[in-house]
Amino acid sequence: MFRASVLTLYPEMFPGALGLSLAGRAMERGDWSLEAVQIRDFATDKHRTVDDTPAGGGAGMVMRADILAKAIDHASPEGDTRPRILMSPRGKPLTQERVRELAAGPGAVILCGRFEGVDQRVIEARELEEISVGDFILSGGEPAALVLLDALVRLLPGVMGNEVSGEEESFEGGLLEHPHYTRPQEFEGRAIPEVLTSGNHGKIAKWRRAEAEKLTVERRPDLWAGRLEKKR
Repeated sequence: MFRASVLTLYPEMFPGALGLSLAGRAMERGDWSLEAVQIRDFATDKHRTVDDTPAGGGAGMVMRADILAKAIDHASPEGDTRPRILMSPRGKPLTQERVRELAAGPGAVILCGRFEGVDQRVIEARELEEISVGDFILSGGEPAALVLLDALVRLLPGVMGNEVSGEEESFEGGLLEHPHYTRPQEFEGRAIPEVLTSGNHGKIAKWRRAEAEKLTVERRPDLWAGRLEKKR
C-alpha cells in the first residue's frame, strides 16, 4: 500500500480534496493511506515554537533544523525506504516522469515549509528532495503537497477506472494532450472535427498526434525543445 506522511503546521488541511472523488474512494478501499503529522508536537518550549530569526539577518523567520529533524525521524524512522520530499519553490520542477517514479514506490514523506524557508542543515542531514510545483510562491507547502499527492494517487493501480486514460494525457510522452469533443455534434456553430466521427481509427490517431504536437509547439516550446533534444 502507498503510504504518505505529511509534516505540516496545519494538519487540518489534510486530506482536503484528497478525501473526495477517486482519491477518496481509493483511501476508503485501503489502496493508500495519509498521515498528517503536526510539526509543533516536536517543539521543546511551552509556546511550541518551530522557527527562529534567520542567521545573518533579514526579514521573516526560518523553520528550525532540530525540530524538523525530530518530526522527520518520527514519521520516517530508520529502515523507512520512502523518499523524503520538501515542497519548495527552489526545488526541481515536478514532472509527470517523476510522478510516475514516485507512484511506483512505497509512498512518500512530505515536509511542508512555511515562513521564509527551512534551515539548510536539515535538508542536507535528512537528504530531502526539493520539489517545486511551479514558478510562483504559495503561503506554504501544503497546497503544493496536495497537488503532488493528487498526481501520485491517481496513478496507483485501480484508482482510475480506465488505465488508458493515464497513458494519453498531457505530458505523457512529452506532449500536451490533444483537444477533446463530445455531443452535441454542433455547438454555437462549431462542429466536431469530421475526422473524429469518421470511424477511421488510424486517421483519428494521426489527427490527435498532430494536434498534440501543434499545441505543444505553440504553448510549451520548452517541452517541444526537450523532445527534440532527446531524439538527437
